Amino acid sequence: MTHDISQFSFLAIQAALRAGEELKRGFQTSYSITTKPGKHNLVTYYDTLAEEIILSMIHKEFPDHSILAEESGEDLKSEAVTWIVDPLDGTVNFAHNIPVFCVSIAAAVNNEVVCGAIYQPITGELFVAEKNKGAFLNGSPLKVSSVSNLDDSFLATGFPYNLNENPLGCIEHLLSVLRKGLPVRRLGSAALDLSYLAAGRYDGYWEVSLQPWDMAAGKLIVEEAGGKITDYQGKTLNVKRPTSVIASNGLLHDSLLAMLKVEK
Repeated sequence: MTHDISQFSFLAIQAALRAGEELKRGFQTSYSITTKPGKHNLVTYYDTLAEEIILSMIHKEFPDHSILAEESGEDLKSEAVTWIVDPLDGTVNFAHNIPVFCVSIAAAVNNEVVCGAIYQPITGELFVAEKNKGAFLNGSPLKVSSVSNLDDSFLATGFPYNLNENPLGCIEHLLSVLRKGLPVRRLGSAALDLSYLAAGRYDGYWEVSLQPWDMAAGKLIVEEAGGKITDYQGKTLNVKRPTSVIASNGLLHDSLLAMLKVEK
């Protein structure tokens, strides 16, 4: 079956914008907050509201498509097309009145992401990509950085909710980077980290464990901006399964893999 990817892209953008405006309205107001397993793994009223908005728009336009969403889980209808949705990436920031969060929406045909939209409603930045058509920020083309020396790099990372268990030695990985004296940022939103890398703001990014909704849209945006993204073994990501992630401008990828002491 041939799919009209431009229709998917249009819906992803419209849904991200609409959900993002609800998040902007709700930011710094009073609302209910619950928790999921893991330390500080929060769910706010606006996570749920934004996801309901996005899923209703998808169901209306593509009722036979599958859904993989952070709050409501899997709704498998079609093996061909799956929408991968994070209605509020950066919930802990949102709940603590820190204006660093976003909406992330991707559509995958089989296991290949064909379009993605990431919207930061506070800054008004909309990052989008369509397979083989490039990546854009508010209509302007994105391109990864040209930094080729790890010593000159500016990096980003994130930590899992079970950081205290030190999965895959993630604490040691961070220490190894810090001992090199490299600047590192931890925003609290993997989708924004990947978007910023695509925009050339970061040169590399790593995180020990991401869910599909954390990285599906960002993966395509990075690749369409000329970057590279793999798991810790240098292998292609399965966007429908939890995975480790290393993303870079491409020039630094081997150096990042080596620095994190993993085998390609």
